[in-house]
Amino acid sequence: MKHIFLTVPIGSEPGLTSVSIGLVRTFDRLGSKVSYYKPFSQSHDSKQEDPAPLYIQEVTSHVPPAPIPASTWSRANDQQHIESLLQDIIENVNNLMEDHDVLIIEGLIAQAELSSVAEINTLLARSLNAETILVIKQRDQSLEELKQVLDREIQSLSLPHKNAKPAVVINRYKQADDSHQLTQKEAFQALKAQFNSVNYDLIGAVPNTPAMGAMRIKDFLHSVQASVIHEGDIENRRILDFCLCARQVENLLGAFRHGSLIVTPADRSDVITAAALAASKGIQLAGLVLTGNTEVNPDIYEFCQHAFKNDGGLSVLRIPTSSFEATTAFLALNNEVPVNDTARINLVMDTVARGMDTDWLRQRCSQTIQKRLSPVAFKHRLSRLAAKANKRILLPEGEEPRTIEAAIECSRRKIARCVLIGDPLIIGNKIESLMGTVGEHLEILDPAQARDNYIEPLVALRKHKGVTASAAKDALLDNITLATMMVTLGEADGLVSGATHSTAHTIRPALSLIKTAPNAALVSSIFFMCLPDQVLIYGDCAVNPNPNAEQLADIALQSAASASAFGIEPRVAMISYSTLGSGSGSDVEKVTEATRIAKERMPELIIDGPLQYDAATNASVAATKAPDSPVAGNANVFIFPDLNTGNTTYKAVQRSAQCDSIGPMLQGLNRPVNDLSRGTSVEDIIYTVALTAIQASQ
Repeated sequence: MKHIFLTVPIGSEPGLTSVSIGLVRTFDRLGSKVSYYKPFSQSHDSKQEDPAPLYIQEVTSHVPPAPIPASTWSRANDQQHIESLLQDIIENVNNLMEDHDVLIIEGLIAQAELSSVAEINTLLARSLNAETILVIKQRDQSLEELKQVLDREIQSLSLPHKNAKPAVVINRYKQADDSHQLTQKEAFQALKAQFNSVNYDLIGAVPNTPAMGAMRIKDFLHSVQASVIHEGDIENRRILDFCLCARQVENLLGAFRHGSLIVTPADRSDVITAAALAASKGIQLAGLVLTGNTEVNPDIYEFCQHAFKNDGGLSVLRIPTSSFEATTAFLALNNEVPVNDTARINLVMDTVARGMDTDWLRQRCSQTIQKRLSPVAFKHRLSRLAAKANKRILLPEGEEPRTIEAAIECSRRKIARCVLIGDPLIIGNKIESLMGTVGEHLEILDPAQARDNYIEPLVALRKHKGVTASAAKDALLDNITLATMMVTLGEADGLVSGATHSTAHTIRPALSLIKTAPNAALVSSIFFMCLPDQVLIYGDCAVNPNPNAEQLADIALQSAASASAFGIEPRVAMISYSTLGSGSGSDVEKVTEATRIAKERMPELIIDGPLQYDAATNASVAATKAPDSPVAGNANVFIFPDLNTGNTTYKAVQRSAQCDSIGPMLQGLNRPVNDLSRGTSVEDIIYTVALTAIQASQ
């Protein structure tokens, strides 16, 4: 089973990167093929690249994709153009998941200058169909107070984080005084009992271990304006604590312990001597920092020098500021792990891994997570498949501004080789104003120069209907008919129209010239409804006013096949005002019979009906109305009993939910012809072109 986990912060500075890379180590120890990806760069230091992917690269053989720079994605977010970046992210995720079973995605942490972190993390969860792991850090609050914060935050989470029960990791929790009497597993079980909740699972607790934040002396030296008096073991010794020593030595004895950085004025010979004594006794101080503008007594330094060389040597540094100023500056240092500090990276990853509930992770990864194709992922799939197909698609409304703009974008993204049919001068001027170019992926066809070529072929196709050359010439004055003839003769792979024409105007020439495919009883249509969390399919909402049971079954099978072709595993609900016999009447009987026919023709298809819409979509309603249905509460393909119901429902959902709808896509023709709504957007046209190109390749 393949699983994507998104780590999401609760509160500021939760240690999200530490937990994320620690999860990589955890899954690696479980034997999973695990990968890591941080889509959006976010570093404490704007002058350096985000270190998170470099940590993984430093201690594993994995090279994560480079994150999108903060300057790029923050600007795109401001301009509401983040969807194009999400498609790039989806491409990276798809590539990673080809060779891995588990992917850890690191989300964004809150920053004062960025107010949309929650929205972006929600977009990631939706777009990637990711399971959420929430990370919270215990600060000064008690565990009970921490639980209250967690409960409150869980309640406010948006839906995609709750598609699967979210997991929680508590980072840097404070261990009880008697915790040394418990094993780590026992301590975790006690914590888990305290955080027991139906709303989330506590899957990890990482103790507040000072060693995880222990900076090397050499990194400290690079961060402050210090000179080196004695280098010592500057490469390896680490700072566990800063100790400002300004009192009498007898009051400071507790400061001279392993990992302490002793900060004292340069004229405090007693403190310097005490540091030398500690070193001679085998206490590995982190280092000695001498402050102020006074000189070190040379006799004292010479007296202590031998002791400073014990155990690799005590580093002695000099800083010209006062001890108080120096200590204040030290405490404000960025303690981010340097990417070349392999030992500390491994320590962080190992500490986090030891705090994880591996049984929970193993069990979760054994479960099959229902696939939800998000709108962004769906559009990315369309773009990728269409580009691969490389089809020639005709746009007979070639002078229409939205159509021209969409054709330019299709050309830029190589979604299809679009042909704009219309006056070359009008089209050319518009293309130039939009900074587009005519070339391999964008053509202009002058219908006046092309029409005569299709008079004889049209007469040949329609002579049984009494069509004459004169009638054919008149018919070809319509650019949609001209384009349909070109598709019929194989000179183009498909056509898209309807931005300024009715559905009937687009479909009628196709029905008479391209005709119905041999395996289809009729031509029908579907809409791809791009709801916030997933893409649903509605059919038939554009073509057949009142199909009979046989035709309705055919629409269901066509729609299921289309769903599969576009990466949606079909779960088909046959919609009615009755759920599985709760009501009666001829309309219900028609849907019942259509369901039976569809099951008989394709036994492997997951289909059920009649179902009311709420029973088909809502799990709690389904549990009451249709508890044994394989589709109820979980449908993604909806087949409406007639055009009145389908068209009304699609428009109501589109406008009320403010969701994009792509289509109608026609099914059952020998070659693809697709219709647009007259209220279509540029984006709608782009993806309808992509749909058409993919249909042509199938």
